[in-house]
Amino acid sequence: MKKIILTLIFISSLLYSGDLTYENDDNKEYQCDGRQHCSEMTSCEEAIYFINNCPDTRMDGDNDGKPCERDCGH
Repeated sequence: MKKIILTLIFISSLLYSGDLTYENDDNKEYQCDGRQHCSEMTSCEEAIYFINNCPDTRMDGDNDGKPCERDCGH
């Protein structure tokens, strides 16, 4: 069981370790590029993408799934 879990963690890290590109409905592209903070985001939509898809973000201090609450008015 430990080997299976470790394998899944390894595979997940491979999937999320590189720059990921995402195209949303407005044809904007976002990439996981190491940015972690609200001050580094260009929109609330981008912040949502980052907390849902990128590792090590620091935009959801209360862990409620809503990033940049001060800036995005959640």
